[in-house]
Formats: sequence, structure tokens, C-alpha cells
Amino acid sequence: MKICAITKKGSIVGGGYSNRTRATKFNPTGKKRKYLNLQRKKVFIPELNKSINIEASVQGFRTMKKRGAYATLLKAGLIKA
Repeated sequence: MKICAITKKGSIVGGGYSNRTRATKFNPTGKKRKYLNLQRKKVFIPELNKSINIEASVQGFRTMKKRGAYATLLKAGLIKA
């Protein structure tokens, strides 16, 4: 299952209706699964003086950039203090 390591979010199911379908009530497209934008990156943590590989969403990497790598990964439980 594809889950972000930092934010712990997964995929969602959303409706796949176009505006034309809504207007005519013809040929509904049904539901569609929407996946996260998961990326794999090697992140260096200066506090531990080592690098780790992480598979996280882009939103998770933005959170890590804002709050700092060490604090974010510590809160997510990916590293130990």
C-alpha cells in the first residue's frame, strides 16, 4: 500500500464526473482512485551525520523543508533520538 512516510496519508477515492456528464446525466464515469505523488529521495541528516532513503509525498518533503529534516523525521518515527 502506498502511504507517505511523513504525513501518513494514502490514496483517496473521488468522483470522476465531467461537467458534461453532470449536465446530461448520461454515461456516468463512476469512482476513480487518486494516488499520492510519492517520490524516493536520499536525505542527509547533519545531526546524525548520516543519510537515509525516504519514500514520501511531495507535501511531506515540503513539510520537511519547512520544519527541518531531523525534527520532521523524529516526529514521524523514522529515526530515533
